[in-house]
This record gives sequence, structure tokens and C-alpha cells, in this order.
Amino acid sequence: MDQTAAVLKPVLAVTNETGLRVGEERFRLLEAIGRLGSISAAAREAGLSYKAAWDATNALNNLFAQPLVKARPGGRHGGGAEVTAAGRCTLHAHRRLMEGLGDLIGELQMSLAAGHGGPDIPVPPLWSFLMRTSARNCFHGIITSVTTGSVSTEVALKISATTTLTAILTNQSANMLALHEGQSACALVNASTPILARDMDGLRLSARNRIHGSVLSIERGAVNTDVVLDIGAGKTLAAVITNDSAQELALEPGTGCGALIKASQIILGVE
Repeated sequence: MDQTAAVLKPVLAVTNETGLRVGEERFRLLEAIGRLGSISAAAREAGLSYKAAWDATNALNNLFAQPLVKARPGGRHGGGAEVTAAGRCTLHAHRRLMEGLGDLIGELQMSLAAGHGGPDIPVPPLWSFLMRTSARNCFHGIITSVTTGSVSTEVALKISATTTLTAILTNQSANMLALHEGQSACALVNASTPILARDMDGLRLSARNRIHGSVLSIERGAVNTDVVLDIGAGKTLAAVITNDSAQELALEPGTGCGALIKASQIILGVE
């Protein structure tokens, strides 16, 4: 294969301290939201479903220290959204970086065409920058405490001013990650993990994480229901429960609802 014949295009993803990346398609969505003032309109322009656009928006707000989008759900044809000051700064930085990356790619293209470096040097795998985790919930935070026991280690991760997650992992894993207080880290929670409850006050439960919030959106499928909770400070938590459970809880947008997450079911990651 003649690699010099390939047209190289810049592909940029932004990563935080935990190594989680936000790819090009989400920056396009963010730009469209800022221009159109609507997630549904931005979704149509980006070729995404309304749900996919909401998931991407929630992921952006969870991955960055400050929310990039302030949104008000209002069905598939309603609701408004605005890009925050932090979001506008992020978009500006992205544009500047894309310009610089384009120049570098042009130089690389010329170098490959000239045969510099030898024929065995492959084109850099730019697609690898778009790798993402499959977990629906990815929270960036700061470790506030690390408590080591005889077998396991307990870690407290502050993801917002109002929410701190507790995770338990083996001492071996904690040592491998070199966890310490003040360190940036990421908590991964599968959408099937949270247990939802309407009233947690007074309940005696073994789950360490009790997160209070309200239903932001709800989408019923053939078997399961996808629920997104607003847990404050621009953070959201996605949960998948059965339709029967959703009906029993009488969940609707705006309904107060909490989530229970066992500390052992939270996966921690660092850079």
C-alpha cells in the first residue's frame, strides 16, 4: 500500500487527567447547540438521535470539571439549551488546536510524500484517539481520602460540590494505580448498576453510595426503561431498569428519585 497517496485529515480528541477522551463528533454537537440553542435541532444537524445527543451532552458535562451545556428537556421538539462560558472556552481551544494540528498534518503529509523516515514507518493511527469507554456513567473527580485495609482499599472521590462517591478495590489494584489524596481520577459506573428508589430516607441499606436527584429524562423500551437522573451541579446519572420497576416507581420527568450504588461496583481509573 502506498501510504503517501493517502490524504491525511486531522482528528482531535481532548482528554482530561484520567485519560478519558471527547472526540470530534461531540465538539461538532457542542458547536451546533451553541449556534441553534436546542439539543433536538443540533441532533438533527449532526445526524444523531435525540437520545444520542442527550447522552453526549450529559457525558460532556460529567467529564469536564464545569458543565459545558445548560439544558432544559422538553420532548423531541422542545426544550432549550445554551453553551456555558466553560463550553465556549472549550470550543475556542478546540478550534485553535485543530488549526495547529492541520498544519502539523500538512507537514507530515509532505514528509511522507518525500519518503522521509523510510517506507516501514506507518501512518499514525489517528482513529485511536476516538477510543471511548462503554460505561454510560463516567465521572471525573478528585480523591479526598484513601483508606487501606488488610485486603481492600476504600477510596472517596468527590465528583461535585454535593456528591462524593465511595469505591472499594483490592489493595493490589490500589497500589497499581498509585492512588493518593488530591489525585484526579475517574469513576466508571455501568447503567445497569444503580438501584433506583423514590424514598431512601430512613432506610438501612448496605450500599455505600446513596445519591439523591430527580428524573431528568425517561425512555421506555420493549423490556427496559432508560432513566437519567439530575444529581446536581450539572452532573447526571444514567440507569437502566425494567419497565415493571419503572411503572412501580411511577417515574416521570421531575420526580424525586435516588440511586444506590455498591462501592465494589465502581471502577476507578487514573492517567
